[in-house]
Amino acid sequence: MRRPERSATNIGPSPLTVLLCGAVLALIVLPVSASEDDIPRLANGKPDLSGNYDLASLTPFERAEEHGEQQFMADEEVERIEKMAAAGMAMANSPSDPDREAPPAGGDGTVTAGGGVGGYNAFWVDPGSRMYKVDGRYRNSVLYDPPNGRLPALTAEGKARRAKARPYVFKNTGTAWWLDEGAGPGPYDDPESLATIERCIFPNGLMPARSVLYNNLYTITQTDTHVVILVEWMHEARIIRLNSEHVADDILSVSGDSIGHWEGDTLVVETTNFLFVPGMQRDYRLVERFTRTSKDTLLYDFTVYDEDYEEPYSGKYTWPQTEDRLYEYACHEGNYAMGGILRGARLLEKEWREQHGDD
Repeated sequence: MRRPERSATNIGPSPLTVLLCGAVLALIVLPVSASEDDIPRLANGKPDLSGNYDLASLTPFERAEEHGEQQFMADEEVERIEKMAAAGMAMANSPSDPDREAPPAGGDGTVTAGGGVGGYNAFWVDPGSRMYKVDGRYRNSVLYDPPNGRLPALTAEGKARRAKARPYVFKNTGTAWWLDEGAGPGPYDDPESLATIERCIFPNGLMPARSVLYNNLYTITQTDTHVVILVEWMHEARIIRLNSEHVADDILSVSGDSIGHWEGDTLVVETTNFLFVPGMQRDYRLVERFTRTSKDTLLYDFTVYDEDYEEPYSGKYTWPQTEDRLYEYACHEGNYAMGGILRGARLLEKEWREQHGDD
């Protein structure tokens, strides 16, 4: 086929025009390429999740009931919440009155540290100062399913387990009240009678991962065959085996048995074989999805299948990367509270026996 001859009214682009058009096209295309290159990758091409992350966030785990099924929060409300949190922290950090009176015997009846007799001051507390967007919007809660953003109703078995489970918080009257009641063992008879967090044992209440009162740093280390998530509180290293199988059903641990695989650029982790405190053992399966959304951000999405609840529940939130370092959480090495709790209980029991003439 003969090519049509060029006419005076059909002149091709000049070299300058081609150059300018190429520059404009580069401006359009480059941001997309830069965005893709923004995600660090290992030599095998998988996203590199390694780094330190600060999970501290003001976004509540469950949604306040008044928000109903409204998932998202206005920017103005976020600003109000962050300002209120900053003001509260500033007040907590203000100097205490040196002439203040001692708290009442047994505390003031609140559920604060020590029952209102004193505990952590604000220096040790870091629950977060910001809320973070997920998919470009602020959320009223981490949970998004059920649609009301709240935990599902408990099953009959779940209610029964909780009714017989040993409580974590006991009343504080300043006396050995458990001897007055005389029913069963006392709440402070030995170290094993105390809650796992008082014994510096990793609480499986941190799976799925969530923002807590303090020590919210997580460190991820990744290879082609394993991913390790080091949790600052309580110094637990979750070892995730990639493309593996679960161990036998009777091998249990507080952080369960985690296996993972890649679905595209998302790491999917399934954890089973959880060991719960006595009276709370049940079927519990956690599925987590870790997705690099930028060079300094992870999107964390999870679903929990727990026979204590009538249906599964799901949530997601952002993990911002940080330059902060995760240091050893030497809980038991400095756990003076454990000895103090047990010695204090023995002193109260001694006083009770003296008052009741009981040798």
